[in-house]
Amino acid sequence: MWEQIRSNRRRSVVLVIAMGLILLAIGGLLGYAFMDSAEAGLVIAGIIWVIMSLVGYFQGDSILLGLSRARKIGPDDHPRLYNIVEEMKIASGLEHMPSIYIIDDPALNAFATGRDPKRASVAITSGLLNKLNRDELQGVIAHEIAHIKNRDVLLMAMTSVLLGTIVILAWYGSRIMLFSGGGRSRSSSRGGGGNAQLIVMVVAIVLAILAPILAQLIYFAISRKREYLADASSALYTRYPEGLASALEKLGKSTGQLQSANKATAPMYIVNPFRKQGVQFSNLSSTHPPLTERINILRKMAGATYINYDEAYREVRHGRRGVIPATGLVDENIPLPLNTTVSKVNDPDEKQRIRETSAVLQRLGGYKTLDCDCGARLKLPPGFTQGTLTCPRCGRRHSV
Repeated sequence: MWEQIRSNRRRSVVLVIAMGLILLAIGGLLGYAFMDSAEAGLVIAGIIWVIMSLVGYFQGDSILLGLSRARKIGPDDHPRLYNIVEEMKIASGLEHMPSIYIIDDPALNAFATGRDPKRASVAITSGLLNKLNRDELQGVIAHEIAHIKNRDVLLMAMTSVLLGTIVILAWYGSRIMLFSGGGRSRSSSRGGGGNAQLIVMVVAIVLAILAPILAQLIYFAISRKREYLADASSALYTRYPEGLASALEKLGKSTGQLQSANKATAPMYIVNPFRKQGVQFSNLSSTHPPLTERINILRKMAGATYINYDEAYREVRHGRRGVIPATGLVDENIPLPLNTTVSKVNDPDEKQRIRETSAVLQRLGGYKTLDCDCGARLKLPPGFTQGTLTCPRCGRRHSV
């Protein structure tokens, strides 16, 4: 898949340049409208583009994890999750173990971010950990590991920052022009200046409105293609596409919306964080391919290779061109049968998973535990200042 990874890199460069040009266009028009100099606006927009690109490259992952309120865990915090991530890291051939984060949110979702495979992270919501069994969670983690392996994470981090910049600049620029009468008051004294000012203001307002929409359409279109490839990679790493298909089915039935997500970060997640049950997002404004289509493709796979996924994709899409380029299929002609054995090892039921996740979040939140002789586990919130604690089950008093 090295050819596909190189193709991803080329597309990433094109996408960043396209979003940069949109940013420059907004800057040029705003500069012409407010400073009587399109060149000044272009220079300012160019500086913003460079700064935000550097921020996206060096700190994009930290920003996105911070916005998501994700908390980092270690191998002792959630051994089952850490073990699954480690398994998929080995299966994918990654050289470095991704950092693992948990987002305290009942919504079912996950995403990966990072500058490169050496500095990458996987974030999973608490709702996802509670609802998915081992095979389903393995499929989701493999999907996110695939984004790291395929070099998608840097693109998502950088374009999220750039898209956010375009949206903010366009929003403020359009409203300043609307409420200030167009900005270039001194132009109205020249011959034809009033008409020119009106034209510039109208064009600038239209561009300010359309620019973030156009940037999102470009972003979403490429994001959808990457989701297909990550699904195919997940099937390859696990050799059990039903795991991811079953997970996507559960995610599709869930109506919970991730509170920390926004329009700029939405394409990073494994499913659209703003979806509603029963609504199909298959149009150009969708951040992801339709879930039913992704599930059908996975369940029609005859084997676990990229060729098998591509064949299933063309079957579900009624003969349309495959989603994986021919260069990505050259070395994938060795048959790889599906794993039909469902894993039952270390697979707790939902109640156990909820207790497991709650315990992790409480430890991360600074809670302490105290075990009573009667078998009760007492939880002390952060900042607990009392010297003693009474067990509600047996009445025994404990020194704290």
